[in-house]
Formats: sequence, structure tokens, C-alpha cells
Amino acid sequence: MDTRTPMHTDPGGLDLRHHGDAEVRDDGSALVDLAVNVRADTPPAWLREHVAGSLGSLAAYPDGRAARAAVAARHGLPVERVLLTAGAAEAFVLLARALKVRRPVVVHPQFTEPEAALRDAGHTVGRVLLREADGFRLDPAAVPEDADLVVIGNPTNPTSVLHPADAIASLARPGRTLVVDEAFMDAVPGEREALAGRADVPGLVVLRSLTKTWGLAGLRIGYVLAAPDTIADLERAQPLWPVSTPALAAAEACVAPRALAEAAHAAHRIAADRAHLVAGLGRFAPAGLRVTEPAEGPFVLIRVPDAATTRHRLRTLGYAVRRGDTFPGLDTDWLRLAVRSRTTTDGFLEALERALTQPPA
Repeated sequence: MDTRTPMHTDPGGLDLRHHGDAEVRDDGSALVDLAVNVRADTPPAWLREHVAGSLGSLAAYPDGRAARAAVAARHGLPVERVLLTAGAAEAFVLLARALKVRRPVVVHPQFTEPEAALRDAGHTVGRVLLREADGFRLDPAAVPEDADLVVIGNPTNPTSVLHPADAIASLARPGRTLVVDEAFMDAVPGEREALAGRADVPGLVVLRSLTKTWGLAGLRIGYVLAAPDTIADLERAQPLWPVSTPALAAAEACVAPRALAEAAHAAHRIAADRAHLVAGLGRFAPAGLRVTEPAEGPFVLIRVPDAATTRHRLRTLGYAVRRGDTFPGLDTDWLRLAVRSRTTTDGFLEALERALTQPPA
């Protein structure tokens, strides 16, 4: 029997493997979901039909060459700089296991899976904690010079901060691997501040996910963009045929011109829906609620006194939101809200008003 302590629990006791889907499992399955950062109206019918059309090929082993070439073309890169993965989460595990690093550093608050994967691989992980007082914006000078692996999200989950590409690129150093998680970049109109497609930043590794914008979390598909030698190292750490045939079909379809145009349109709609949510949240400022702004991702981070009680009250009113206290650098006063349609948001805001004004039990 394996008696080792799970390494994904950090020294401070945070469960780094707690994610938004925990809010909508079991007794939460009937709740309106503002906890998971996957677009609610996806996958579209054309994509479901395309993936279903691949099922006739399941007797053959997956062949990722066409999908890999399509991703490379989408970013203007040679195929040697592309690796397809079973979601971006697999890429974090590959990086933790395949790269020989001495001092990895993760910029927080951000998605906790990179640190969990590094800890599970036996690494001691340093943290750079961005401050609420600075709007959770990156200060490149805060990253230790001797860090040989730096991980940062852009736009960052859960803060919804979009860091300038130049500020992130300035973190590059000889002998350093710079990992940028751009899982939500396609939800940013024009993908401004993206580093995907850049081949001039030494040590750059960009991760992309196709599960968020296209509602494919159950299919598991993402990719890595990096220098060919890094891609080769990661590929050697993968099992054989790591991406299924349906996932490869989805990858090829989601980087086609039609899909890119649809995603660009969706990004503008998300921005408008987010503005509606942020404006609605503004009326709760007298109750002590604060929104982290400017929000640029398909979610917003709010601070509210006694957020745990508010979250539980919202559940009784039919809404699931993401607790923030499992992210390093945040405490029990934080909640993350996924951007939804205006109709859903209006219903949520009514529930939030009741939750904030409900007298103590």
C-alpha cells in the first residue's frame, strides 16, 4: 500500500486539485453553473457532428499528423514546434516530469494544476504572490533571477488579469523555461497580448486549451507551442497515442477558419456579457463587494465579506460559484464567477442580492 502523503496539498494546507467542477457534482448538478469556466452554449451542433463523424475510425490507432499540422498553420509555426495533449492539464504533468529544473516558480494567484504537477513530480516549488493592492498585475522584478522555470497564466485564472505580452516576455532568460498558460486567450477579443506563435522569446512554452471556448472539457484536447527540442522532450514523456481520434478531429476543426471566426465573435459577446455582469455587481459595493478590474477573461474575481456564507446561500438559491480560498494568495473572502448570458446573469444578481441581505440563521 502506498503510504506517501499526496504532494499536491501544499505546505499551507491548500488543496491544489480543487477545481470549479467540484461545485456542480453530485448535489450541485442541478445548480446554475457559474463555477466552471467553460462556455455554457457549447459545443455547437456543427462541432458535435464533426466529432461524431470520427467515430467510424475508432478501430484504427489515432493519427495526429493532420491535427498537428492544422494547429501549426493556425499559429504560423512549423509542426516541430507543436505537441497535441489531452488537455492543457496533461501538458503541466509533462513539463513537471520531463524538464530538468532546479528552481521552479509559479506566479500566483493562478490555476493551481501547474504547481500540483510539479509537487507530484518531487519538485520544491517557489511562489510569487501578486498583490490585490497592485490589481494582481505582474511585477517582473518579483520573479527570482535564479528561477529556471517560471509559470504564469494570461489571462490569469482566477483574477481575469491580462498581463502585457512584453512584461511576460521580459521574464525570459538564458537557461530558463518560461511557461505561459493561454488557455483563455481565445476569449480575449483579438487575442491581444498573446505570445502563441512567437519564436523569438528564448525558452518560451505556450499552452493552449480547446476545452474552454468550445465546451470540450469531457474530450480533453489542448496543445503546446515551444522550441523543437522542448517539444521532443515532452513527447518522449507522453504515453503512446495520448490524444484520441475524436479529440484529434475536434482539434483540427477548432483551428479551421470557420471556427476561428466563430471564436472571435464569441470573444466579443463574452466581453459584452462580462461588462453586464461587472456593472450589475457594482450595486453591491455598499455591502463591501469589490470586483477585480479590469477583467479580461470569461470570468471575474470578486471579494465579499464572509464569502463562504454567501456561496452557501447562493447554492440554496440555485447557483454554484467557485470558492477562491484554494488559490495561493487568496483567502476566504474571494469568489470567482463565470461569465454567462445576460438572462442568466440577471437571475444570478437577484439571487446574490438575497444572499447578501439574508439575515443570519
